[in-house]
Amino acid sequence: MDEKVVSASTPSPAPSAFTPYLDALHSIHRPITNPIANTYSRFEKWKEGFGLYQPGTVENLTREIKQTHLTNFLFDGARADLTKGLSLSPAFQVTHSFSLASATQPPSYNFGAVFADNNTLLQGGVDHTGSVTARANQSWGANDTTKMQAQLSGQPGHSMIQIEHDHAGPHYSLNLRTINPSPTDLTGIHMVSLLHSVSPRLALGFETLIQHPQPQILETSTSYLAKLTSLPAPGSAVPVSSPTSLGLNSLNQWIATLQLQPQGIIQSTYYQKLSPSVDVGLDLQILNTPASPMGPGKREATATLGAKYEFRMATFRGQVDSQGKVGMLLEQRFTPAFAFLVGGEIDHLKGTSKIGMGVMIESSSMTPEEMQAQAQAAGMAPM
Repeated sequence: MDEKVVSASTPSPAPSAFTPYLDALHSIHRPITNPIANTYSRFEKWKEGFGLYQPGTVENLTREIKQTHLTNFLFDGARADLTKGLSLSPAFQVTHSFSLASATQPPSYNFGAVFADNNTLLQGGVDHTGSVTARANQSWGANDTTKMQAQLSGQPGHSMIQIEHDHAGPHYSLNLRTINPSPTDLTGIHMVSLLHSVSPRLALGFETLIQHPQPQILETSTSYLAKLTSLPAPGSAVPVSSPTSLGLNSLNQWIATLQLQPQGIIQSTYYQKLSPSVDVGLDLQILNTPASPMGPGKREATATLGAKYEFRMATFRGQVDSQGKVGMLLEQRFTPAFAFLVGGEIDHLKGTSKIGMGVMIESSSMTPEEMQAQAQAAGMAPM
């Protein structure tokens, strides 16, 4: 009873000198902002009734194809990657990469380091020529991530910096990116992309490129995107509105994409998971450019079919295209810390071939007890 009396008798804070101005400003903006906020809220509730899903980013539109095909994995010559883990939580490791005997690239050496925790990723590297690369990702929450990439090189025109920001909404993803921006005259290369789901299976979007290398030069171009996915398998526990609604862990689930780019470039892809260990992907690129003062028109098309097989201790990728190229890559792990790679490609039309072999060795400076303690502290499974 005494506490209630004391609480009731406590004087309220006196209004400040700015209170009348803040009240007046609020009374002016409220008739404008309230209808907009209410309309947006009703619009979001209306979209929820369509069962829309999170379609992912434009950058990862063809991620499954890139993981299946050989484009990002095939190499020639000899390669060795030596990785040493120094910490598990936060993750910190260093890598020594060697490459030699390549028919297309000179011998090279690269030293890299990676630091990562739940919200931050820092990655850097330096090669034998002195070129330095850096990459940083900072997550501000579940829906916003800022990224930065930079390269410093002694060769003129090879140094660059790229800054971008990803925002993921419940049914869309937005990306803003700028390369070598100048705050004084706003020159540089700027890009904005948006991908929005319009049905439980279909997402549409665009990517606009603004090239502003000099104050007197400004060029823009826009690409249009589409992504069609299969519905989750019947009885799947994954809801349609979730980011993983593509159901790729289920059999016979597929993804089809289409990109209409300027200058008459069309790219379409199709990906399907045939079994828990077999993925296939088809990529079709069509070039249909009209004749211009710069040169004659072109009509070309290339189809590439690839497959990836996952085994218990190995991964095999095979690929064939309409230009007469056949390639393969085998990654065989003899132990969790040692892997052997062998791959090659034959160009039947040109009569050329290339082959590559490599090893990947991973080690840790921590004892098994230290690794297990850090894994348990990070909520991970013991190694």
